Amino acid sequence: MHHLTFAEAVVVGLFQGVTELFPVSSLGHSVLIPALIGGRWARDLSVSAADSPYLAFIVGLHVATAVALLAYFWRDWLRITGGVLTSLRDREIQTPDQRLAWMLILATIPVGISGLALEHLFRTVLGKPVPAAMFLTLNGLILFGGERLRRRSPADAVVPARAVVPAGTAGTAAASPSGQRPGGTLTAAGADPSADAGLEDRRLAMLSFAAATLIGSAQILALLAGISRSGVTMVAGLVRGLSHEDAARFSFLLATPVILAAGVLKIPDLAGPPGAGIGGQILAGSLCSGAGAYLSVRFLVRYFQTRTLTPFAIYCTAAGLASLAYLTLR
Repeated sequence: MHHLTFAEAVVVGLFQGVTELFPVSSLGHSVLIPALIGGRWARDLSVSAADSPYLAFIVGLHVATAVALLAYFWRDWLRITGGVLTSLRDREIQTPDQRLAWMLILATIPVGISGLALEHLFRTVLGKPVPAAMFLTLNGLILFGGERLRRRSPADAVVPARAVVPAGTAGTAAASPSGQRPGGTLTAAGADPSADAGLEDRRLAMLSFAAATLIGSAQILALLAGISRSGVTMVAGLVRGLSHEDAARFSFLLATPVILAAGVLKIPDLAGPPGAGIGGQILAGSLCSGAGAYLSVRFLVRYFQTRTLTPFAIYCTAAGLASLAYLTLR
């Protein structure tokens, strides 16, 4: 019979909360950490075992992570929700909030369909330590590749110079070189970005719907344990011409409905046999996961204003290769 201790719950909860948002793969760490520790941890914490309570536990952690993201970006989600409602009411897509709302909806559809169709297969067949180590190494190479492609991209390759927001909107991005930010995003000429909380979202709204859907589709790769959701979506955003700051922000907004939906769909597992007797452990792990996720997103939003994915690429490559060597040679 499998069990889940409070020590396991707290450690895995913290790792889940942090690694879900850092571009280093939370699922990969959830698979690799128990395997590397070995013993009871390897027996108790297996996402590929049908009779393990670990999957039900992970569900609770995902819900807590999504709640933390909603708490941090609550102003954005109020605007986005308002954008959907006004767009449906007026039957038009005109304002930045309306555009961003439909971008997120369209960008979520591919991973939603893929998750329903492939999640069980990927978890049971590839959700094991050795494949996870291999995919974690690949994740590092993807991050390296994203940085190289980003440096080679023309500064104004993707974000269109045409205005996509109504004239007269406060803080609207100007379609002139004087309003251009490094990396291809635009700001209002002479405006202070910190003075307008919605300016970042208006920059994201300048993406095309096709580009936003392509970035969102990159999340499908994160069904593989070891591939980071935030990492691959950031790379896709960088390749499409977003700055690191805007790519990270769009990645976090994209992740929120996907993580929340994945958790909500699996909540019945918590009330069934897999979740029996581990309610306290799920609560403890979820609190740790939520706190870790909130602190992580606060750090990363500031980090990517001036820094790159390279340190995470180095970590994933090194950790993946070291884990692979340990697991195959021990």
